[in-house]
Amino acid sequence: MIICVTGTNTDVGKTIATAALANVIDQAGYNVIAAKPVQTGTTTDPGDAATVTRLTGLPTVQGWGFPEPLAPNLAARRAGEQAPSLREVVQWVRDLDAPDRTVLVEGAGGLLVRIGDDYSLADVAVELDAPLVVVTSLGLGSLNLAELTCVHARQRGLDVLGLVGGAMPAEPDLATALNVEELPRVTGVPYLGSLPAGAGKLSPKDFAAMAQEVLGPHARRFTP
Repeated sequence: MIICVTGTNTDVGKTIATAALANVIDQAGYNVIAAKPVQTGTTTDPGDAATVTRLTGLPTVQGWGFPEPLAPNLAARRAGEQAPSLREVVQWVRDLDAPDRTVLVEGAGGLLVRIGDDYSLADVAVELDAPLVVVTSLGLGSLNLAELTCVHARQRGLDVLGLVGGAMPAEPDLATALNVEELPRVTGVPYLGSLPAGAGKLSPKDFAAMAQEVLGPHARRFTP
């Protein structure tokens, strides 16, 4: 089973959500691997795959890397390199797939951020016939971003398994509290739960407990 994990924007908690999903799938007794096809900002950041491994202890793989923290096609261009083609990324993911495994494919930023000049994660998901998990911001403006993402996904024929709030503040403001209730209504997609802000700083043990509490009840959505 292949699942693509995308965000409504950059820095919404997509990597932390990927780690939580991986933990839940693992605890449900299934083989899981998190895959980051293209990582940017490699000169200063160990990478999203390394973050998932640090939090979960589970295997992760990274494909192509480019130095500057930009959209992948732009980072490749500025590095004087060629971004991978859609065919290359799709084949790379397929090579990780197996009958008893869930492959979590973490995109870059939002659904339509260009990986190469002529394609985005949406195109990758279409080619793989893979459903999406959408990690959403929760504050003011989030309803619009989440609805736009889900509307486009459905227009492309993609199944959205659910929304995950990427970083819930300890003391949410009024907009955040109302958005959590409103997100499933405006998107038509189940809201699976909210990950607490700062979850990436938890110990692996505490992170596992948090992941189980938030996403554990939905484990069957993410398993073969």
